[in-house]
Amino acid sequence: MQRIINFIIRNKNLLLYLFLFAISLAFTIQSHSYHQSKYFNSANSITGGIYNTSNSFSSYINLKKENEKLVQENMQLRNYLMNKEYNVEIPIDSTAFDSIFLDYTIIGSRIIKNSYSHLDNYITLNKGSEDGIKQDMGVVTPTGILGIVENTSKHFSRVQSVLNRKSNLNAKIKHTNNFGSLIWNTKDYNTVQLVDIPRRVKLKVGDTILTGASSSIFPENIPIGTIKAFDLNTSKSSYSIDITLFNDMSNIKNVYIINNKNRLEIEQLESETQNGD
Repeated sequence: MQRIINFIIRNKNLLLYLFLFAISLAFTIQSHSYHQSKYFNSANSITGGIYNTSNSFSSYINLKKENEKLVQENMQLRNYLMNKEYNVEIPIDSTAFDSIFLDYTIIGSRIIKNSYSHLDNYITLNKGSEDGIKQDMGVVTPTGILGIVENTSKHFSRVQSVLNRKSNLNAKIKHTNNFGSLIWNTKDYNTVQLVDIPRRVKLKVGDTILTGASSSIFPENIPIGTIKAFDLNTSKSSYSIDITLFNDMSNIKNVYIINNKNRLEIEQLESETQNGD
C-alpha cells in the first residue's frame, strides 16, 4: 500500500494532467456532435471486430453441431419431396420421421468407410439396427443413388455400392417409361451401365437416368446420372449405355437411408403371385 502512495506522490503532476485531460475530452465529445459521432464509430468498430472474431471462433467450435442440424433439415425436406404426391402435411419441425404415416421415411447417416476401386465395393455407415436400419434399405446422397443396405450390426451398416458386380437396380430414362437394369462393368468408378433398353428407343448423350418404378427399395425418379455413350449390343436388339454418375464415388460423406414402409407387403404379394403362377 505504501508503494502505491509513494507512486502517486512521485507522479502527482502527471496523474493530475491525465485526469484533467480525460475530463476535458469527455466534455468535448459530449458537447460536439461531430466528435461524439467519431468516438462512437470508433468504439463500434472495435467492439464489432471483437464480436466478429468471437462469433467466428464460436462458429468454428459449433461447426459439427451446425452440420448435424443441416443434415436434419435436409432429411425433413427430402422426406417431404418423396411424399408430396400424397398431399399430406408434414410437420417440418418434427424429427420423429418414423411417426409420419407416409410411404417413405429417411434416416440421416455418415460414411465411415468407402471403397470404390475393387471389383465388389462396399460402404460402411455409422447407423445400425438400433437406429432402425434394416437389410435392403436404399441409400442415396444429396446428388444421387449410392447403394443398398446388405447387413447391419447394432451401430453400423454395410452397404452394397452401385460399384459392385452383384449390383442390379431398376432404372429408366427421364421423361419416358423405358427402363432397364443398372449394372457395373468394373472399369470406371464414375461410370455404370444401363442395359436392356430396346433399340427403338431414341437416345442422346446427356439424357438423365433415374430410378424406375419397379423397385420396392427406391422411390421412383431418384437421380442416377447422365448418358455418356451408347451402342447396340451384339444381339442388336437393345442398347448398352454408359452412365456418368452424379455422385463422385470417391468423395462422399453424408447419406440418407430410405425406408419404404410398404416394401415387405409388396414383396410378399409379388411372391404369392409368382407362386400362384
